[in-house]
Amino acid sequence: MTTARRTQQQRRDQAETALLNAAAELAVEHGVRSLTLARVGERAGYSRGIVTHHFGSKQALLERLARATQTGFVPGLAGLPPGLDRLLRLVDGYVSALAELGVLNRAFLLLWAEAATASELAPIFRERDDAFRADLRDDVRAGIADGTIRPDASPGEVAVEIVGQLRGIGLQRLLDPPAVNVERLHHTVTEHWRRALARPDTRALRQANDGTGSRPHGASSN
Repeated sequence: MTTARRTQQQRRDQAETALLNAAAELAVEHGVRSLTLARVGERAGYSRGIVTHHFGSKQALLERLARATQTGFVPGLAGLPPGLDRLLRLVDGYVSALAELGVLNRAFLLLWAEAATASELAPIFRERDDAFRADLRDDVRAGIADGTIRPDASPGEVAVEIVGQLRGIGLQRLLDPPAVNVERLHHTVTEHWRRALARPDTRALRQANDGTGSRPHGASSN
């Protein structure tokens, strides 16, 4: 019985993955207005009834797609405590992930941009951005508490600035890939936030340990 139930769950998961990939492909190719349960089912090779069984409505499909496209964008953060280190790893990992944009990541960025004018998307992406900003606010507050982030840093303002910067870089990468040198940019953006947030005494200690105390901003270590 246990084996049969596991197999049934695996089949359900496989179908949902195929349907979400199909929805992402259609969103990338034609925009959110092209998405219907019937078209998603046809693209994935399933009937509309299967799509309805999994999601129930187009709105529920969009909500699930928004979560699926953002999940795992920056791996390796789940076990890290809030603070400056997690914030910098997130920034570095986010920009690095833009080097290879899969269909789910492309769909997320396009749907996020379309949310400004699509009423069915706006509440979904407001919630996703609010969750993103909340994590960043937690990081700044924790960094202030443990002394790694300067005490006058504003958690709310930092969160808005980082989300805006990362989303903006992502859209530029999507629209004009050659213009965004991800290999260099993930280092410079991460270092920008390290310098902007770290307490002067901890920043000076790190520079002394790294031998970077007299190096100009943006200079190579090679």
